[in-house]
Amino acid sequence: MTNRLMLVCMILAGNLILSVLCLLFQIFYRKNKNYLTHFMVMALCPVVGPLFYLLAYLFYKFFFSEPVDLEDVIFSKDKMKSNVRAEEERESNLVSLEEAIEVTNDTELRTLMMNVVRGDIQSFLSAISLALNSEDSETAHYAASVLQDALNDFRVKVERFRKQINEETEDLPHTLSLYAEPTLEYMDQVLRQKVFTEMEQLNYVHIMDEITEKCYAHIREQMTAARYESVGLRLLEIQDYETCRKWCDRTAEQFPESLAAYTCRLKLYFATGEKERFFETVEDLKRSSVVVDKETLEFLRVFR
Repeated sequence: MTNRLMLVCMILAGNLILSVLCLLFQIFYRKNKNYLTHFMVMALCPVVGPLFYLLAYLFYKFFFSEPVDLEDVIFSKDKMKSNVRAEEERESNLVSLEEAIEVTNDTELRTLMMNVVRGDIQSFLSAISLALNSEDSETAHYAASVLQDALNDFRVKVERFRKQINEETEDLPHTLSLYAEPTLEYMDQVLRQKVFTEMEQLNYVHIMDEITEKCYAHIREQMTAARYESVGLRLLEIQDYETCRKWCDRTAEQFPESLAAYTCRLKLYFATGEKERFFETVEDLKRSSVVVDKETLEFLRVFR
């Protein structure tokens, strides 16, 4: 065997030993998840592979391993105000859809309605319903047609899902896991806009309660505090206080450290005039570690 061949064999053997040592080091000491990738690169690319990782380590050590200066970073729940320059030209042309319907002339109103229905109309049903009172008969007719189609679509989808879960016997938890969340979210999005008649609103809110009750019984671990709160607020709007109280209590029981556990009870106690319970819940919220959002702060500021 020539000296050159012996040198190559020694380099390969040394490279393999080094690769194995690095593999063991990363598995038992560094616990690096990419240890197999590093081992393959070093083993299949003799000299070049180990040299690459060595240079990368030295580069990181000398240029990026300095401790981060956190002196100017604030980890606090205190409300911070950031001054961002307003886009005056753009914002001066922005109004709510409801205001636009009230003040826009007939031609522009028709264009506005066309632009609205091209998007996700489920979020604008209440605004579209305002166009029913438009003096322009074409706009009112178009709004009525769009609104009627959307509400009929809602009725069909809800009834189909309700029938499905009522007839399901063997695999009900699986069906609820797949379809309950999007159905309840869809119902909440429409029902919160109050575009149905009083009787229909009442009926569909109770159907929403019925579906959520089945979810509570079969897939409770998959439910969220926000979903409980949404059905509670819809029940509160139709003044079904006792059923609303049921969901507020369940939210507090299953998600005690969620904001919804407090806001649901606060709104219920306010609506029913339970002052003592209201202020007790406010004090509990203050003592908790729950982060309060802007809407809740505005709600509480009234009672300061």
